[in-house]
Amino acid sequence: MEGCTRHISIQKGQTFPQLQRCTKCCNNFHCPFCMASVFKPSRLDKLKLHLKIHSKKAVVHGDFNFHRCGLGCRPSLHFHCIYCSTTIIRKSDFKNHLLVCKHKLHSESATKMVSITSSAVTAPSIINTQSIINTTGTVPTIINTPSIINTTGTVPAFMYTLSTTSTDVTALGIKDGPSTTSTDVTALGIKDGPSTTSTDVTALGIKDGPSATTVNMTALGIKDGSSPTSTCKIRVRPVIKKRCPMCSILVNKTNLQKHIERKHSDQSEMDIGDTFQLTSECIDETNGIFTVLKIVKGHSVPLHVQYKTMGENHRILCESKECQVNIDIAQRSGITSYQCVHISAASFCKSSAETVSLEEEVLTAIVRGKLFSEKKKKECLVLQQLANSSRVPLSVHTSIGVSTTKMFISVFEPSVSSYSRFGRVMVVYNTQMNTWHCPCTKVRRSCLHKYVAKWHLFQTHRELLSTDGSPHNTPHSEEEGVTDDIHVYPPKGLGLEYMVNYILQIKKIPAVLPEDMRIPSARKDYPRNLCPNETLCQGCPGEVPLGDPMLITQTAKILTNWCIIEDVATYCKQCPQCGIFYRYQEWKDGLHNFNDHIILDIPLCLTFRNLLRVHTSVSRAVEYLQLMTGVEFPPPDTMLHAYLQFEALTDHEYKYSCPSCGDHPPVVILGVHKPSTSHLSENDIKEPPDNFNGEVNLEKFWEALSKEMICRGLVENGGHNPFAAPPNYHFWAPWIGKNTRQSDTVLNTEFEKVCASKSASEVLEMTVTEDSLSEELFKQKDDVVRGFCNECGVDSTGSRGDILLRLAGEMKSRQTCEKIWSCSGGWGVIMCPCGIVYSLKCNLRAASPRDFADLLLSWQHMPNVMIYDFAQSLATHINLRAPEKLPISPFEGLLVEPTQAHIELAKRGQLKVSLPWLGEKMEMAGPHGHPATGSSDHYVLHERNSEDGTDVLRKLTLVPQLAGKVNSEVAERLFAKMKKNNYFMSLSSAHLFLMRNIVHHYNENKANKASTRLRKSSGSNLLTDAYGQAVLENPGGSRSTDNVIEDSILPSLMDLSSA
Repeated sequence: MEGCTRHISIQKGQTFPQLQRCTKCCNNFHCPFCMASVFKPSRLDKLKLHLKIHSKKAVVHGDFNFHRCGLGCRPSLHFHCIYCSTTIIRKSDFKNHLLVCKHKLHSESATKMVSITSSAVTAPSIINTQSIINTTGTVPTIINTPSIINTTGTVPAFMYTLSTTSTDVTALGIKDGPSTTSTDVTALGIKDGPSTTSTDVTALGIKDGPSATTVNMTALGIKDGSSPTSTCKIRVRPVIKKRCPMCSILVNKTNLQKHIERKHSDQSEMDIGDTFQLTSECIDETNGIFTVLKIVKGHSVPLHVQYKTMGENHRILCESKECQVNIDIAQRSGITSYQCVHISAASFCKSSAETVSLEEEVLTAIVRGKLFSEKKKKECLVLQQLANSSRVPLSVHTSIGVSTTKMFISVFEPSVSSYSRFGRVMVVYNTQMNTWHCPCTKVRRSCLHKYVAKWHLFQTHRELLSTDGSPHNTPHSEEEGVTDDIHVYPPKGLGLEYMVNYILQIKKIPAVLPEDMRIPSARKDYPRNLCPNETLCQGCPGEVPLGDPMLITQTAKILTNWCIIEDVATYCKQCPQCGIFYRYQEWKDGLHNFNDHIILDIPLCLTFRNLLRVHTSVSRAVEYLQLMTGVEFPPPDTMLHAYLQFEALTDHEYKYSCPSCGDHPPVVILGVHKPSTSHLSENDIKEPPDNFNGEVNLEKFWEALSKEMICRGLVENGGHNPFAAPPNYHFWAPWIGKNTRQSDTVLNTEFEKVCASKSASEVLEMTVTEDSLSEELFKQKDDVVRGFCNECGVDSTGSRGDILLRLAGEMKSRQTCEKIWSCSGGWGVIMCPCGIVYSLKCNLRAASPRDFADLLLSWQHMPNVMIYDFAQSLATHINLRAPEKLPISPFEGLLVEPTQAHIELAKRGQLKVSLPWLGEKMEMAGPHGHPATGSSDHYVLHERNSEDGTDVLRKLTLVPQLAGKVNSEVAERLFAKMKKNNYFMSLSSAHLFLMRNIVHHYNENKANKASTRLRKSSGSNLLTDAYGQAVLENPGGSRSTDNVIEDSILPSLMDLSSA
């Protein structure tokens, strides 16, 4: 085995190939077992750490270590066999293969020897015995075969004939040998054979050998061999293996039953007695409390058992819930003598744990060493007094645990609960990892039991805990609720906030990524050790170097479009001065780190983005990836949060502006997209503070949403997110482009929908009737209608028609009507005629003109023409909100004065109202003039065929400059696309963030198409003027920039709206 050429991944003992710095492709060190795509060449210390991981996962077989190979022999990491050229992926399968292959190799070697000596039917096939021919020539050695005569009478596997004739022995392959050979084969134990025989050994392959061979036939084991010729038969029995039905490994058929008994028999069913019992130890003789191992094999935390048969109060109980259920069932069945294996083990217990009285001086030394605070010291002393008064030991170290790296301390607990049924809890200290565990709290949270256990170990095993509080020589914080680990990652409190702010500000991902990073590739190389690049603390003054990298996990996964790369190590660094943590967040490696355990490659994030643009949810995308790759991805919610974190870090500008209409469009279209349903009720949204006036800082709100998305990767699932922004009235803002809005402070007065009462003029202008509400109800889906029935206490059984009739009758009640319509929500949208969205608002309550008034009053320049279905209500509401300015004027947004003559002309279709400033910019009419038109007039129009009163004077077709050029169907096309997303959108901060992102990419796509079309049609490059409008490059100077803007507003609307 040592003489053959071994694969480099097969090393003898704990040795490694010589590590040398690369001089070909880089200046770093390569792993001898991995390609650069599996382990990125790095420093020598990182490589040594990587090789330690190799050693831990290596297979030890004899004197050799078989390391996992990542040199590209096959797509997945694998092991190489030393006996053959097979490569195997699974470690358990490889171990079995080594055993089988080794046995097979020996069997094949023996078979080859047989084939050499039995090439003719007249030659004896004797394997593995002492040499039968003692000659000076080169004679094949035949070693150790039990018997060459088959006495069973079965069909032989080999046959040979011993003849007394004399033949040439050249077939034996002996050249230049002596003329005669005298062979004494009595050592073979052959009895009663003829004394001599002249054997035909031509088939033995002896050439140029002796002419005669004298063989003692008794050495061949032939009895009564008077016959001149004797035929012997050998049977080789095949090894029949069967697969275990429980663990699926191959074992000999004869050993299968024994294997099942040894490996898969239920040890709990074995009888507890003197010969077999679970390890147990008494820790409280007075109350009969024992500690017993939970299972027979493997590592487990000992549990408490009470076995008290002396005194007045007899109690026999087991701490295990499963055992207690079995005991209760047995007692109900009349089997009063039933005992679980733990109680039975306690009845045979013969050992007792040593009781230690903890000293207050030791506790004082601990406090002085900053292991915990003075307050915790007092709590420990109070618990000790309570234990003494109850006559129970405060803490007992039990030594029945199997693990050599864990220490188990049973601590007194005065109250009985689910984790302390007998007034005691088991605290576990891992000496190797320096971690504590108590069943009363989370892994990394402190509790009084852990403090008592530290007190106990500090007194009995002081070498485990240094005087400053830990083996790492780092003082422990004394704040209430401090974590027990010195290096707590991820951080909490201020450390978490600083980390989130740092990632959001410094670790931004460019909106336009390099082309090679955008395209998915199955051959892309990713680093296997992810360590932050920071070397100095960014928060401390001066140059403060960070500490050494600290391992977070070695089992992180990189998710790609093609596969999942497992066993990735992630690290973090901490500033020794301020304690701030830094984690790996390097987009230049083509990776996005979500929570240090799940890392997405950037092409996968872009895949999610593009699928969302075509109305495919992340959950469906994950399902598709699982079907395509055959591997299991994390849950869809986790993948959605990871993608949203990627978008939160992407440096999107969110301009929400059209290249043709600019930052301040003169004509806009208002519309509402209604979701399928809303899960919020009126009671789910808290009332705003008393001093809230409806003003919200837009930038702070959306920054908080981004921080919430980032923080989701730093807090545990379901943990407290300090940046969470649940739906509420006082901190819930729309999105308006930076150049379009007046300032970062925008309006959101939705709280007045619930509280405020309508004025008399608004009541007169209301156009929504009970009939229109009923019509809207009839358009809803069946599940939505049935949900309304459940909300209102209406019977939801029967056909759809029956249910709608019941609801229509109930809607006469105002209370029922509010239940149906108050929580429907919706998305308010303001867009230009080109179809690009300028403002987006997620409504907590049913959309109304108030929502659009909030948006328009937050704009820097209100559009001259607003197209909205409920035009009269919007105009009235805006003027009531600003009575000193009356923004909607003249004629309250009507095109002409509402005289009877104008109304009659409009009904007959003979009225036309020209707005010339839409085609050619007029002189600025005062400070309130629109920058694109110069006009300060503001009209609210609609496209409905209404003939009611003055509403006919708001028809869009009355304006020649707009008729046939501005079509509100662009809004309907957008809403039709948004409707396709209803199945995965809901009213939450995450989906609000997602909707803004989806609309942003929708805008960018339309804007890019429009810019490309303008560039191709003009043949010139495009520039942007001061108002955000696209203008053509004019090197000749024949036309002014203003003229280009004026002439290009309306002619381009039709072209852009079809994009």
